Order: sequence, then C-alpha cells, then structure tokens
Amino acid sequence: QVQLVESGGGLVQAGGSLRLSCAASGSGFRIAYSGWFRQAPGKQREWLATIIRDGSTNYADSVRGRFAISRDNAKNTVYLQMDGLKPEDTAVYYCNCYIDMVYWGQGTQVIVSS
Repeated sequence: QVQLVESGGGLVQAGGSLRLSCAASGSGFRIAYSGWFRQAPGKQREWLATIIRDGSTNYADSVRGRFAISRDNAKNTVYLQMDGLKPEDTAVYYCNCYIDMVYWGQGTQVIVSS
C-alpha cells in the first residue's frame, strides 16, 4: 500500500515562504500525476496545482506566480514551494498522487498571519 506523508507546514507571516513536501512510501512505481489541494475551515477543497508525468504543470489562478509544484522522482516526493504567502492562503494542504489509483495524504496545516 502506498502512503503519502506531507510535511513542511507551519506558521508564517504574510509575505513569507514555505516549502511543502509529500513523500510516497515504497519504490518501483511510476506516478502518473501529482497534485496539491487545500481546504480552509467551512470551505470546499480547492485544487491548486498539478504536475504530470511529462513534467508539465498547471496552476489555479489564485496561486499562479506564487506557488510552484515540482518533484523528485528518485525520492518519490512532490513539493510545493509557496512564496508571497497571504492570510487567505491559510488552510490545510493536501497532496495526492495517481499511480494505480489516487492516493491522498493526511494534510499539513499552513497558517499565514497578517
């Protein structure tokens, strides 16, 4: 069974940066695509970014130019570099990966203070 573990969340001031990591356990598999989502209390889960096997990326308008998704295939790890953080970025951030099915991490909290 594949397990995803997010890390890197925390408390930052507006304008600061964080780098989230999502590590997949195991080896010998190929990730078709990976993505990042977030969910604020009382809100629906929001898609943020996706990276495809060929390396292409897509971003939600709300984070384009501030966030960057990347990966390290050798480490089975996906990253989300977040710069220029705003209070409205406060949420629990989740990663997912599609291998033979979609796997989700448990989330990591990001709080941006003003």
